[in-house]
Amino acid sequence: MHFIDSSLLTIDKVKEIILEEKKLALSEEATSKIERCRVYLDEKMASNSDAIYGINTGFGSLYNIKISTENLTKLQENLMKSHACGTGEEVPHEIVKIMLLLKIQSLSYGHSGVQLATVNRLIDFYNNDILPVVYTQGSLGASGDLSPLAHLCLPLINEGEVYYDGFRQPAHKVLEKLNLSPITLKSKEGLALLNGTQFMSAYGVYNLIQADKLSQLANIVAAVSLEGFDGRKEPFNELIHLVRPHKGQLATATHMLELLEDSEIIAQPKKHVQDPYSFRCIPQVHGASKDVIDHVKKVFTTEINSVTDNPNIFVGEDEIISGGNFHGQPLAMSLDYLGIALAELGSISERRTYQLISGLRELPAFLVSNPGLNSGFMIPQYTAASIVSQNKQLATPASIDSIVSSNGQEDHVSMGANAATKTLKIVENLERILAIELFNASQAIEFRRPLKSSDFIESFIKTYREEVPLVTEDRILHYDIEKSIHFLKSFQVEA
Repeated sequence: MHFIDSSLLTIDKVKEIILEEKKLALSEEATSKIERCRVYLDEKMASNSDAIYGINTGFGSLYNIKISTENLTKLQENLMKSHACGTGEEVPHEIVKIMLLLKIQSLSYGHSGVQLATVNRLIDFYNNDILPVVYTQGSLGASGDLSPLAHLCLPLINEGEVYYDGFRQPAHKVLEKLNLSPITLKSKEGLALLNGTQFMSAYGVYNLIQADKLSQLANIVAAVSLEGFDGRKEPFNELIHLVRPHKGQLATATHMLELLEDSEIIAQPKKHVQDPYSFRCIPQVHGASKDVIDHVKKVFTTEINSVTDNPNIFVGEDEIISGGNFHGQPLAMSLDYLGIALAELGSISERRTYQLISGLRELPAFLVSNPGLNSGFMIPQYTAASIVSQNKQLATPASIDSIVSSNGQEDHVSMGANAATKTLKIVENLERILAIELFNASQAIEFRRPLKSSDFIESFIKTYREEVPLVTEDRILHYDIEKSIHFLKSFQVEA
């Protein structure tokens, strides 16, 4: 069980909650804050006839239209329905689940004015794996992730579709089956649910969890490549990195030396004086990406511990303030930055693959005996190069764009949702690129026998060989690449 409270929710904690399949519950602190805020808002509405944006007015450019008290529930429901305009691919279930968690967290601070029953119903969805159908396209990343969050929250009012018991079905059927009555929304709740950055944030958290793993795997696979290429270990000497002490660079150099410890291959005399940049500059390139991951993690840690709907309610100060905490600019720029960092890990990986197949350093051309009759590993490099090129296109920033919406009222938007979804594609592509490098590197290292690599690398390759056997003559390599991807996906690494 994980109790929702005001203590810092970290990316690692979200990972733990997801992997350990913990159930959610509100702490007494969170329950009290939610109830106190709702009571304050109800009393405020009863004693005040003034128009308050998002509470008794229209939305967006319709902010000047006051809504009567008897129509406030209808206003919330209309908002939910009218904003559910998503299209494109469905959001992966793992990310939908993170969206639910982060929306619950944001509402728990007691600045949003929602009913306790509303938050508890979202918790019911999370705990029972009732996962709303949400679409990847539709958010501008400002005014919050309006369309995706509308789809996420439609089941609260018996609308929309969900995945439950393994298949997609109307939400009202699932709620009826579980004896869950639809929520009657009160004033402000529509905006509290639809405003917010939980689509961008959930993608960001998921991407960061994957990026952490892929950053470590990039080092491991690079170490195998270095051994296959008969590379040198001097570029990882701590002295070099202490005079340019970027944190990620130092950590990467240390990690590489640990991976290569007691290797016979790395210790043998070398005929060459130095290695190409894709090997020699692993600490500088991998380390820079690692530093970006750490920076982006700080941004998202702040975001997932924040209130991002509008207006915000401050009970102690007797204030209801309309602002712009829903604007996704910090996330959009950080997601773009993360995408660039991960694209670079893929770029340098493909260059190592190219070096391995080039017939250098006593390796046969294309890493296969009897080249000519056999094409060997010629074409996997083509595949990696194609994916790297696509990543370069995907790494073009989304956050530099903005298109006016809502009749000019929302005249600058972040496009953070597009940054989020394209960064996930970069993540998936990087995994494929590293898998292709491993496929090549594990083949190359066999030409260094009978010398052995480090205990870790030998164990790593032995485990890999259980899924992908050595290539002795041409075969359909698609299956080997897919098995290599699966191997990296299932391989667990420690931070």
